[in-house]
Amino acid sequence: MAGHKMQQGLILGMSTLAFTVCFMVWMMFAVLGVPIKELLQLNETQFGLLAATPVLTGSLIRLPLGMLTDRFGGRVVFFVLMLVCVLPIYLIAEATAYWHFLVLGLFVGLAGGSFSVGIAYVAKWFDKDNQGFAMGIFGAGNAGSALTKFLAPALIAAGSWQLVPKVFSATMFITALLFWFFTRENKAHRVAGGVTLREQMQALKDPAVWRYCQYYSIVFGGYVALALWMTKYYVEEYGFNLQTAALLAACFSLPGGVLRAVGGWMSDRWGAQSVTWWVMWVSWVCLFLLSYPQTDFTIQTVNGPKTFSLGLNAWVFTALMFIVGIAWAFGKASVFKYISDDYPHNMGVVSGIVGLAGGIGGFILPIMFGALVDLTGVRTSAFMLLYGVVWISLIWMYRSEIRQTPLMGNSVPARVSVQGE
Repeated sequence: MAGHKMQQGLILGMSTLAFTVCFMVWMMFAVLGVPIKELLQLNETQFGLLAATPVLTGSLIRLPLGMLTDRFGGRVVFFVLMLVCVLPIYLIAEATAYWHFLVLGLFVGLAGGSFSVGIAYVAKWFDKDNQGFAMGIFGAGNAGSALTKFLAPALIAAGSWQLVPKVFSATMFITALLFWFFTRENKAHRVAGGVTLREQMQALKDPAVWRYCQYYSIVFGGYVALALWMTKYYVEEYGFNLQTAALLAACFSLPGGVLRAVGGWMSDRWGAQSVTWWVMWVSWVCLFLLSYPQTDFTIQTVNGPKTFSLGLNAWVFTALMFIVGIAWAFGKASVFKYISDDYPHNMGVVSGIVGLAGGIGGFILPIMFGALVDLTGVRTSAFMLLYGVVWISLIWMYRSEIRQTPLMGNSVPARVSVQGE
């Protein structure tokens, strides 16, 4: 038993480390994009596309990687994936044109597909009662986004922006080797070889899968989008320098990653539905406040006109972003608790589908943020968009789940999935 516990700890620890580094690389343009934007004189939409390009491939690759994990095991798939990313990361330091960054960003984005590999790999080493907590610890690798905001500005200040991809490339290579030497595979965790692609894709016919995709598109897709967007937002909205802006942006990214384990524990104890429901409501309130733009208005009084200013200062704004980061950390864990409960034998595929939806959200949203700013000139339009997405999630969840069940506890009856699990 002690040997098994130690193996579980090693696999969870090394997988979390590997995912943290992959996420750090995946989010590198959140900081690196700021000097590149200035260098190439990009507009807001072009910056949004640059920041989001790695998210596109990281999202699209999640489903096939999930299938490969079910068939061949997570260890070898994770290792090969990290090695494939090493060279493209390094070559970013040699890029000079906008299209160079976009093309290399597509290859670097493969690192984002590591989530659907690692989540299925880790979950299968733990029993159902502890899966939520274990997956939450693994998912805390999202804190790699905050790690980018600590390391990249320091590297840029110490040398130049080209130093960032060089250091990140070496870090990815070393992490891949450590992961390979300190983990092992259990062949019993693989899906039987007779399972066909068509049988795996039956999950797409389950309406619950699409509902989980919607939830994840905000708690993960929104998290990725804001993690990419917030450094530049602080620079342009509040006038901070790059180092201060990145540090404040980490106040959202860091809790949005590390507290995922707490969300996993809460989901184990009170159920995925209860946690997700309250996450959506907290998000809805905070995003409503964040959506209000800086406003000056004048009213006529008996003593003449008076002008008032209404808006969030940087510290109140950061406090609200901190709360949203915590809520989405819990939400990311609760959505995958749904999946581990409903699809224990097909988790790689379903997590790939849901992860794909979340990643696509993380790709589309930054581009939409930039387009909305270019069209309206209002930077808080990004939060207006997210507010609408959360509203859709709340309505869908209420109509499909909440009307029939209590708001707290684990008394939701087991749902029969299309796989017959």
